[in-house]
Amino acid sequence: MELTRRRLLESAGMGFGSLALAALLNQDSLPAATTGLYNDLKPRPGHFPGKAKAVIQLFQTGGASQMDLFDPKPQLAKRQGQAVPASIETFQAGNANVLLGPVFKFEKRGKCGMEMSEVLPQLGTVADELCLVRSMFTEHNNHPEGNYMMQTCKVFPGRPSAGAWISYALGTENQNLPAYIVLRDPASSPYKANWSSGWLPAIYQGVEFNTKGTPVHHLDSADPLPPGVQTDSLDLIRKLNRVHQAQHPREQELESRIQNYELAARMQLAAADVLDLSKESANTLRLYGIDDPVTAPYGTRCLMARRLVEAGVRYVQVFAPMEGWDHHNQIRRGLESVCSKVDRGSAALIQDLKARGLLDSTIVLWTGEFGRLPITQGGSGRDHNRHGFSLLLAGGGFKSGYVHGETDEFGYKAVVNRVSVPDLHATILWQLGIDHNRLIYPYHGLPETPTDAKVNGARVVADLLQAPAKAV
Repeated sequence: MELTRRRLLESAGMGFGSLALAALLNQDSLPAATTGLYNDLKPRPGHFPGKAKAVIQLFQTGGASQMDLFDPKPQLAKRQGQAVPASIETFQAGNANVLLGPVFKFEKRGKCGMEMSEVLPQLGTVADELCLVRSMFTEHNNHPEGNYMMQTCKVFPGRPSAGAWISYALGTENQNLPAYIVLRDPASSPYKANWSSGWLPAIYQGVEFNTKGTPVHHLDSADPLPPGVQTDSLDLIRKLNRVHQAQHPREQELESRIQNYELAARMQLAAADVLDLSKESANTLRLYGIDDPVTAPYGTRCLMARRLVEAGVRYVQVFAPMEGWDHHNQIRRGLESVCSKVDRGSAALIQDLKARGLLDSTIVLWTGEFGRLPITQGGSGRDHNRHGFSLLLAGGGFKSGYVHGETDEFGYKAVVNRVSVPDLHATILWQLGIDHNRLIYPYHGLPETPTDAKVNGARVVADLLQAPAKAV
């Protein structure tokens, strides 16, 4: 056993004196999710029983404006047009030193009385299911770095995304589909760092599915084979791959490639069936806005996400429309446009999950990469703001009808019950039964973890949870 472990370490290129080595050589005494040796999608237990088993991330690329959507600020409205206080940084080019008040009215929604913007009426109908965090902050004002941070807990590329970490730790309940699936606007450019597996095995990266036509890219054959021939061909390829693998036992990427080929073969049968929306009722299609050309594209992605989670997929990432939330000018018109496209589908997803008994076991996360400034840019827009923003959580054991934290009187900076992006990751992982400090993958001689808590102090935010799971 000792020799086998030594060879595994050598094949991965790890130093023999590292902390990662110590963790691996003592893996019999550690929970399954800490060994760092997985390269498959078999379902696995976490460190302890989690409240949730799947995540749907509704990623609002561009940075939604918190003071116009989720975080009402009477003082900002009152001081509209006045000079900016010294406490607000205005170093970005093109910003005017003038406060810009909220561009929409806020209304109390649900029995909980959660204040939300009039431009999100459908999300307001599910306010009693929402956990609204108003005290988020992040580490960078630029889109690429903000995206990296929200997905990986670091502002630089190359690390595994949250979906990859979760897939690695828990595998998936459906062996005929990937553990991690990406649904984006087909008109947008792929930003693959958002669903990268980094240095985890490639089988854990996000797999893009189409929202029109054949679900899986390049899966259908242009020249279909007679019945039985394709099966025989795949069996032969599988045997040849395993022979080649036996001749190169230290090639980790080869195992990932074989796993992906075999998964693709299984997906040919499973994916089209799971994503066949014709099986949905007319009422469900209307709920998601599939009958309206404005709401249909995003609503389709949200409905597909529900079907995928229902089929056992572990992590689904849904992207907002291509226009996004980056409103440097004409913010009122821009928000009206994008909200009209995503509001209905976002609310429908939460309603539908609850009606089917899936919301308790599914975490829904609605977030962008950062927020906006309370001052004007170009006279009618807002610039990026890393110091404060809002996001929504629903299901999976998170508190419902609950508002957490506060920004200052202008909505500029999180000041009460602050929550960092690594804190958010640690809390989501916890609800899935994963201790972010104990989920270890050895890389370049170091025991890497999802949140790198020793550097950024990531912690589980228990105040967001109905009844925190108990670690064992």
